[in-house]
Amino acid sequence: MADDIRALSAQLAQDPHSLLFLRLGEALRRKGQLDAALRVAVNGLERHPHLADAHDLYARVLTDKHDYERAFDEWDMTVRIAPNHTGALKGLAFLYFKVGDLAQAEAHLDLAQRIEPDDPSIAQAIAMVRGGVSPPAPSPRAAPEPAPTAAAPPALDESRVFAGLEGANEGLVLIDAAGLVLGGGLRNPAGTEVTDAVAAYLAGVSQEAGRTAKLLGLGAWSGLSAEGGHGNVHLSHPTPEALLLVVRDRSVPLGRLAILAQRATAMARRWLERQT
Repeated sequence: MADDIRALSAQLAQDPHSLLFLRLGEALRRKGQLDAALRVAVNGLERHPHLADAHDLYARVLTDKHDYERAFDEWDMTVRIAPNHTGALKGLAFLYFKVGDLAQAEAHLDLAQRIEPDDPSIAQAIAMVRGGVSPPAPSPRAAPEPAPTAAAPPALDESRVFAGLEGANEGLVLIDAAGLVLGGGLRNPAGTEVTDAVAAYLAGVSQEAGRTAKLLGLGAWSGLSAEGGHGNVHLSHPTPEALLLVVRDRSVPLGRLAILAQRATAMARRWLERQT
């Protein structure tokens, strides 16, 4: 799953208008990375505001986050755009059941069954509603495949991004403006993989740093360093659409870390330019 997410992230970075965001958002949602999935869904909606499946993806992520009111609005928009969207009809049925409106829940499932009479999951959901049991949260319809291109972009090989750099991929991560991982990896002191979670938190940092630097009259920002109790970090800006985080333990002072980050930033910038 992690490899799929990175491959999809790489391909979407190559073509931000691709419908691959539907598959990436769903993969992140299934992995439980709801904040990252939410960012992917919102970015996809900004580019495809009239795409029913984009609203459906957003609604499913919102449902997982228990934001049922906004999920209802998104599924309602989905069926306004595509009245025969069975995923949205099942989603609305699920939400109606949640608030105790069994009649509306069954009515939406009946409509979905008329559209897809051979879908056993719909018949099962109807039986569950009639028995007073909550139907399962809807799963997505098959996401549309991206339009064929002359050559599909290869999956990212992170070793190519930072090949030859001290420490290689350990303790650094390259992300795009949406918080999607393009290369590298991070683990916490316990050894747990935290790359995607950190990337999701970093998605809005560039804009905040830019606003702060402007308010202070410092001009455009190029890097930020911070010293922590167990390690030091440096954040840089290889391109306007990418961020690079370098993390080292306390044995690496901030000055040396900044030099290491300079090298990593230059390598990341060259790699990103080759991708485009």
